[in-house]
Amino acid sequence: MGETKHTPRVFSGIQPSGNLTLGNYLGAVKRFVEMQNSGIETIYCMVDLHAITVWQDPETLRHNTRELAAAYIACGLDPAKSILFNQSQVSAHAELGWVFSCVARLGWMNRMTQFKDKAGKNAEKTSLGLYAYPSLMAADILAYHATHVPVGEDQKQHVELTRDIANKFNHDFKVDFFPEPEPIIDGAATRVMSLRDGTKKMSKSDPSDLSRINMTDDTDTIAKKIRKAKTDPEPLPDNLDDLAGRPEARNLINIYAALDGKTPEQVMACVAGQQFGQFKPALADLAVAHLAPITEEMTRLMADVTEIDRVLGKGADRAAAIAEPILAQTYDIVGMVRSR
Repeated sequence: MGETKHTPRVFSGIQPSGNLTLGNYLGAVKRFVEMQNSGIETIYCMVDLHAITVWQDPETLRHNTRELAAAYIACGLDPAKSILFNQSQVSAHAELGWVFSCVARLGWMNRMTQFKDKAGKNAEKTSLGLYAYPSLMAADILAYHATHVPVGEDQKQHVELTRDIANKFNHDFKVDFFPEPEPIIDGAATRVMSLRDGTKKMSKSDPSDLSRINMTDDTDTIAKKIRKAKTDPEPLPDNLDDLAGRPEARNLINIYAALDGKTPEQVMACVAGQQFGQFKPALADLAVAHLAPITEEMTRLMADVTEIDRVLGKGADRAAAIAEPILAQTYDIVGMVRSR
């Protein structure tokens, strides 16, 4: 509905919950950088308002927000090419989020599997924010009339809800105002799995630090974690089909492919017949070569956060210049008196 008249625009956000991993990098940030250079307007956000749906220590939240911004910049997001900012500096997100809370239906929220996963048996004790989170996420996207949202598979349902909210708003107010954004879900690299269990996603909340590579890990730590990654005694085959039932092996091939800019099939052709004793050192060298410059630049930026804060403030000004007129039009459509 109305998508044809909207300029292509990408929006995506990551929660500043600390400890950005190789999974976040390969599954999200690396793709953000590729999109930034595709000629489409790109807006990337540290969603600090989403972070407080669960308790955050204020000093830690500030640190994590800046560290995520440092990671964005160190990975190649250019504040001159993309709009980089933290969500709370643009009030249109929260304001439009309220309007969408009044458009979204309770039944829609009750279908959100991520809330059920996060709340578990303690749903009564979780914050209202955690439950209402998807209407704020819809506002994040639609405040910019974004048409495309790069997300992992686990967030696809939220983009579908955003489409429902856009559709219902347009229908209820008989307008053709909000686009119905498309989720962009990429191939092999979007789901980087744990180095200790190839059936589980690499996660910053896993109790074992050996299960993940953190973007702040030094070169020795990266190499050690890859050496210790769980594998099996079989040599590597020459095709992907033969990796069925070998999730840890498949995960390491996927990581190698994503870091090297190749398809998993191309990697298989090169490593066929190798034992892990030969493959793992090559993967460790590749990971270190790719990640060490990013870690060094993050360390430099975090040593004096003035530059990060300046980038976020300037980015917020640019974001607000897009979002505020869209919010103003939304208020007009809804019927708010606006005389100041």
